[in-house]
Amino acid sequence: MATTADIRNGLCIKFNHDIYKIIEFLHVKPGKGPAFVRTKLKSLTNGKVLDNTFSAGHKIETVRVETHTFQFLYAEGSDFHFMNTETYEQITLNKDILDSPELLKEGENVMVQINTETDTPLAVDMPASVILEVVYAEPGVKGNTATNATKPARVETGAEVNVPLFINEGDKIKIDTATWAYMERIK
Repeated sequence: MATTADIRNGLCIKFNHDIYKIIEFLHVKPGKGPAFVRTKLKSLTNGKVLDNTFSAGHKIETVRVETHTFQFLYAEGSDFHFMNTETYEQITLNKDILDSPELLKEGENVMVQINTETDTPLAVDMPASVILEVVYAEPGVKGNTATNATKPARVETGAEVNVPLFINEGDKIKIDTATWAYMERIK
């Protein structure tokens, strides 16, 4: 058993008969009254995010999790197939467990968190950014750059991302996987 003093980002806990991952937390010590910890929890079974407040010293039950590197092999309908890069063991995960499956390219490495008690995959951590090639983009209109104008572009995985007007078909771009935001053009 752990207490609220052990809370940190990425910690997996059992809460309300489910397994949650702590996304954000904040220890609060008001001038009046007892201390508490505000947390943002993400369910690893259904992906719902909820806010919860624990009083200071509250006992929490942690889940022992191991993280392994897996390589994305291919998608088949809503099933995504991955291979452990150390043991070459293959697993199949549903599309719902992934944060941004539309940005996942074959051969990309991801970190998979596995519950050591039941050997079941809990969550897939995408890389912070991915580099993808633009396969379709409308041509930019010259002189339309007074503001941060953007246009939709389709990348090689089929995802639609808003990019600046100077991006053309065939360009490689870096995309933030958390926000789907264009970061930069890769030469």
